[in-house]
Amino acid sequence: MSETSREPLRIGVLGAARITERALIDPARTTGHRVVAVAARDRSRAEAFAAEHGVERVAGSYAELLADPEVEVVYNPLANGLHGPWNLAALAAGKHVLSEKPSASNAEEAAEVREAVAKSGAAFMEGFHYLFHPVTRRLHEILDSGELGDLQRVETMVAIGAPDATDPRWSLPLAGGAMMDLGCYSLHAQRMLAPWAGGAPSLVSARGGERSEMGVPPDGVWGRAGAPGVDEWLDAELAFPNGVTGSARCHMAYDGLEMSCRIVGTKGEALAPNFVLPHLDDRLVVRTAEGERTERLGTRSSYTYQLEAFAARVREGAPLSLDADDALATMTLIDECYRAAGFEPRPRTTIGS
Repeated sequence: MSETSREPLRIGVLGAARITERALIDPARTTGHRVVAVAARDRSRAEAFAAEHGVERVAGSYAELLADPEVEVVYNPLANGLHGPWNLAALAAGKHVLSEKPSASNAEEAAEVREAVAKSGAAFMEGFHYLFHPVTRRLHEILDSGELGDLQRVETMVAIGAPDATDPRWSLPLAGGAMMDLGCYSLHAQRMLAPWAGGAPSLVSARGGERSEMGVPPDGVWGRAGAPGVDEWLDAELAFPNGVTGSARCHMAYDGLEMSCRIVGTKGEALAPNFVLPHLDDRLVVRTAEGERTERLGTRSSYTYQLEAFAARVREGAPLSLDADDALATMTLIDECYRAAGFEPRPRTTIGS
């Protein structure tokens, strides 16, 4: 069934997060799905968001949005620490859930989400949108073709410039940190290579640093109080069952932007310069003994491909690899990285009734 002939999803949005325009509003407009409601802690923010983006109406609270019978899908782009509890609340209300990553604060909470998904029978997806874009699909296709030989090494790096000091990504109570916001992509991309590496990767070692370790420069930006335990960067070394090794890195105060994935085989290598946001750079560079070539895979948004895949799951029961089991496996690895690097897994957030 085509996108144009399928009944549109009726989506409700929790919060008025900046990412929603890129991750949901534009894809919904492109694919013909409806954003029927939005709720925010500050109603005026929700009203402004609805007016700007053409959302059909404003709900008075998150709970009111979940109780709305017209809302069948809940999109959750809240701060990391609010993903788990509101995903659980949405599932309890009988809604399908498209959650921004990571879908919980820690593995214990992710396991509860998985149980709730099984109980509800609803569709659930953690938003690793990159997986649906032709850049990643082609990367896997080339690896599967044997052109690169046997897989030997995987290197992923996801890094951005520092968010503002008040950004919730620097908040431990809201499950902030570089690994939560960025490193989850690095780990997930490596986990997706299990078919060519003899199985899922295991953690060998990890190290990381806190923002406070940088000291306080004259402008006062770096010494933000209340952020101990929040990782500014974290590097993890992984090992796969057949001897393949991996390096999964992330940095949340980097000099520039890097979101690369490099896979090395016995006959060559392939590099995706920006596998996370391929609409910014859709290149795939392949190097073998035959020479070097650059493939262009298209700048259509990975979020649009993601929404199409989720709609196919909801409307037709199509299989979806980014389910609650996958989310738990990723979160378990994240917790292991934190512990190995000397941090604690992120704490859970409790919401009111």
